[in-house]
Amino acid sequence: MIRGRLPWSGRWRLLVVAVSLALAAAVAVAWSGAPADAQEEAYPPLAPLPPVPEPPDNPTTPEKVELGKLLYFDPRMSGDGSMSCNSCHPASTGWAAPAAISFGPPGTSHWRNAMTVLNVGYYTKLNWDGAKKSIENQNAGAWGGAVAGNLDKALAEERLAQIPEYVRRFREVFGVEYPTWETALQAVAAYQRTLVTRNAPLQAYLEGDENALSDAAKRGLELFNGKAGCLACHNGPLASDDSYHNLGVPPNPEFQTSPLKQITFRFELAAKGVPEEVYRTATDDWGLYYVTKQKEDIGKFRTPSLWDVCYTAPYMHNGVFQTLEEVVAFYNAGGGDHPNKDPLMEPLGLTAQEQSDLVELLQSFCGDPITDEAPELPPYGPFPFPEEE
Repeated sequence: MIRGRLPWSGRWRLLVVAVSLALAAAVAVAWSGAPADAQEEAYPPLAPLPPVPEPPDNPTTPEKVELGKLLYFDPRMSGDGSMSCNSCHPASTGWAAPAAISFGPPGTSHWRNAMTVLNVGYYTKLNWDGAKKSIENQNAGAWGGAVAGNLDKALAEERLAQIPEYVRRFREVFGVEYPTWETALQAVAAYQRTLVTRNAPLQAYLEGDENALSDAAKRGLELFNGKAGCLACHNGPLASDDSYHNLGVPPNPEFQTSPLKQITFRFELAAKGVPEEVYRTATDDWGLYYVTKQKEDIGKFRTPSLWDVCYTAPYMHNGVFQTLEEVVAFYNAGGGDHPNKDPLMEPLGLTAQEQSDLVELLQSFCGDPITDEAPELPPYGPFPFPEEE
């Protein structure tokens, strides 16, 4: 080897790095002036919803789904026996509470808008801050959370064990002697995975039916993919990047002036282990920050799917917007004011007609209303059961 010269492997690595940097610079220059249709190629296009993924440790069966439906509507799966999953995610209102801020057990309040459970089976991150990674895990927090179900795990198992019909069903579905907390969570999750958008006009259009969308919705789709920049966050089959953004959403006055909601807010701050200064000075929900404790994540929230969006008002993590028209106007203005606002949020310059076309497109994300009737719940019975004596 000649002294002072790099070996071939070293020179090759330098060459690769140099070429990569040159290409990156060229792409950046080209991108800065790229038209909307070119920028569209940077994100996964909208696509029809695929079959719901099924976790290998909780396969779906009709019997499990039927059991899960009973548990979803059963108020005995809450601390005081007055609230069910359906209380905060009612089947009659898009599987999401129509209130801006969801409620909690008597004498308490929640602190965020209740997200819909429609299409929940597609998410890899749940809740507004993505803290839960499976439906089963999220349901555990919903049943047991202090400002949600407030249900003790052991008490839940005892209640289920005192209901002969549940004991029989859990034995048949899971092969357990008595119902357990974990198998109950699996059953409810199996039921929730059946709640999927059906017959949405946009789904049909994406599958090839050119007549499925109105002319206004087609114009809205062109805006969605281009000038309006919606595809940057609402992309792929789920119409969500499954990531987090700070939009500068304005505070909800109800949240800031309600003593019960502020008690919940401080309780959540303390429970999430924030620094003392944050506990004492924060005035609004910091979202993803509570999971990562990184300042750059303050005010970021998970991008929700747009499927069936017309059924799930009010909107945003604090329910501050009541209509899709308000939401589109907010984006058109470039979002709100926040020092950590996502750079993607810029004024769009949409005309009134273009905003109307976007709303028309959003309506096309909505399929047949998905509802379900509350089933007749099995009663408590004698213990031990007569057949076991």
